[in-house]
Amino acid sequence: MIELVPLFTAVVDVAPPLAVSGGRSVGDLRSVTVQGERMTASLAGTAAADWMEVKGTVGSIDVRMTLRTDDGALIYVQYGGRLGLADRANGLHARVAPVFETGDERYAWLNAVQAVGKGRLIPGADGTRIEYEFYEVR
Repeated sequence: MIELVPLFTAVVDVAPPLAVSGGRSVGDLRSVTVQGERMTASLAGTAAADWMEVKGTVGSIDVRMTLRTDDGALIYVQYGGRLGLADRANGLHARVAPVFETGDERYAWLNAVQAVGKGRLIPGADGTRIEYEFYEVR
């Protein structure tokens, strides 16, 4: 049986997207804050983005970022997922599956974690805020 263990919540601030082609866009991540029992972190550096390709009523998400924990560890995070666009009246929700990579021994346990998450998108005039809940799959 699958068990979902709370991992952390995250708030992601995405800049207005750049439309690369008909269905593909790229939104720079301006800030990320992560809060959980096992880790607290924020975005490290500026090389972080949310790539999305829309086909019909489904957006395919590809996100990559590096986090810095409150105690100085660096953690690379990559996740893909889907964004359903058909029922906008009930809000936009992303469903994603993150994996992690770190060389810091204090967080080495993350290297073996497969996580899942659900994010609620809150569009704004100057970008989008995404509020995620992430869970470790056991």
